[in-house]
Amino acid sequence: MLWVKSLHIVFVASWFAGLFYLPRIFVNLAMVPPESIAERARLLLMARKLLRFTSILAMPALVFGLWLWLGYGIGRGPGNGWMHAKLALVLVVLGYHHGCGVLLRRFEAGTDRRSHRWYRWFNEAPVLMLLAIVILVVVKPF
Repeated sequence: MLWVKSLHIVFVASWFAGLFYLPRIFVNLAMVPPESIAERARLLLMARKLLRFTSILAMPALVFGLWLWLGYGIGRGPGNGWMHAKLALVLVVLGYHHGCGVLLRRFEAGTDRRSHRWYRWFNEAPVLMLLAIVILVVVKPF
C-alpha cells in the first residue's frame, strides 16, 4: 500500500505543478500585445504542451487514488466525512483542469477577452484547492 500511496502523492504533486504554471502562461498570453505574433505563438505552444503533459499526469494520480480508496479501503466507512469532502474537491480540481483546456481553446481562437488580472486570480485557485485537500487528508477534521 505504501508504494501505491507514494506514487499517488508523486503524480498528484506533478499534476498540480502543471495546474500552477498553466494559468501563469494565461497571464502572459493576456498581456501579449496584438502585434507580438511570435510571442503569442510561443506561449500558445507552451500552454498546449503543458496542458497535454498535465492531463497525462492526472491519469495515474486518479488511478492510484482510486486504488487506495477502493482497493485498500482508505477513507471508507463511518467517521470518514473528510474523504467525501476530499473527493468533492478532486471533482472541482478536475473541473478546473477542464476549464484550463476551454480557456486555452479560447486563446487559440482569439476569442478570450479576460484581463491579466483575472488570470492572476484564476492562478490562485489550485493553490487553495491543494491546501484544502492536504488539510482534509492529514488533519481529517470530520
